[in-house]
Amino acid sequence: MADGECFGSLYSKIDFWFCKEIAINPCPCGYFTDPYHECRCTPTAIQRYHSQISGPLLDRIDIHIEVPALKYDELKSTTPGESSEDIRARANRACGIQLSRYKGKKKIYCNAHLGSKDIRKHCVIDDESQSLLKTAIERFGLSARAYDKVLKVARTIADLEGVDKIKTQHVAEAIQYRSLDKNVWQRL
Repeated sequence: MADGECFGSLYSKIDFWFCKEIAINPCPCGYFTDPYHECRCTPTAIQRYHSQISGPLLDRIDIHIEVPALKYDELKSTTPGESSEDIRARANRACGIQLSRYKGKKKIYCNAHLGSKDIRKHCVIDDESQSLLKTAIERFGLSARAYDKVLKVARTIADLEGVDKIKTQHVAEAIQYRSLDKNVWQRL
């Protein structure tokens, strides 16, 4: 599945790619990480709740983020955020960069499609970034699959900024997108 191929029967291979968003509460009552509400769940109930989520499935999700509740001042704010048009334009530029980079490569159209060999070629990071990534892997117990995903997401962040080289800040941001599942367990 991770390579965009699924075997439907003994002799048939199906090519596919999909984008899936998954939303889960941090615990059965939903308030485990909420600073304004008290969680009513026991640590055992929270662990049981999280054990229903497959680790290998979570490992295959590129980006994990925690979305906190907005404060009143944020809700009533009239200060405009970044416009959808600006976000779309930046995303389209990044897509163009990726299409150009992988032109002529079979089955690779964007960073998400990269296999391990291509990751090593297109997601090169410096020693400082390697050290940061090593620390994250050791601290959070990230898998080899997560290592590859961090590099692909860092490459995408660099593309969104329109820069050729992946910087340490890109790797740091990509690591933050992998650490949610580990952070929840550390709070128990």
